[in-house]
Amino acid sequence: MQNRIKSSFIKTKKNTEQNATKKIKYKKLILFIFTLLAIILTVTGIAFKNNEVEALSKYGSRGDEVKQIQTKLKRWGYYNGNVDGIFGSQTQEAVRYFQRKNGLTVDGIAGPATLKAMGIYNSSNSSSSSSSNSNNVNLLARLIYGEARGEPYTGQVAVGAVVMNRVKSSSFPNTISGVIYQSGAFDAVRDGQINLTPDSTAKKAAQDAINGWDPSYGAIYYFNPSTATNKWIWSRPMTVTIGRHRFCK
Repeated sequence: MQNRIKSSFIKTKKNTEQNATKKIKYKKLILFIFTLLAIILTVTGIAFKNNEVEALSKYGSRGDEVKQIQTKLKRWGYYNGNVDGIFGSQTQEAVRYFQRKNGLTVDGIAGPATLKAMGIYNSSNSSSSSSSNSNNVNLLARLIYGEARGEPYTGQVAVGAVVMNRVKSSSFPNTISGVIYQSGAFDAVRDGQINLTPDSTAKKAAQDAINGWDPSYGAIYYFNPSTATNKWIWSRPMTVTIGRHRFCK
């Protein structure tokens, strides 16, 4: 009898220990599943966030940003369709055309680099007005370096001033990037020199032009008289000649 009771007690204890072990394993399994789900959700969230940043407007997108893209591309001669805020095949081809002509990745997606080139800024690709100003100075410096390196400092500022005068004019895009990347506007964009790293002089000239110094006297065009063959540009009223460039309105 005593042996039977002892055996029953041992069996009960063993069952209790097994149940406790099972509970621990079950808790560990639940913890592992929740941890795995958390990792999956985090990775998915990051991927989704990156997708939003890398592809802000693309085929199938709708809204005000698409209207901005269409408006600018239409004004610059890349797009002939309606400004309806619908990113269809015609808008996609216009974006590709703009990217191809301006040295950007040709994917038909208006991502951060393409939007910046168009002068479209929002919370996704510009964190503040100060960063936007820094981008403008750098872009203008690259144009000045590509178009006028080796020219007198005043002449480099004047090239920057032409860009700023175009921004103010209703006949041109209303952003620095829009003016610079307007189709056929500057040789440095067409031949890729816009992508060269500007020196400190070009950066200083860009900042001076943005700050309002205009040694071009309101010019919106300039050309090199020794190489220009276009009769129309020769007909423009001259404002000043600096170095090898003649500035005109």
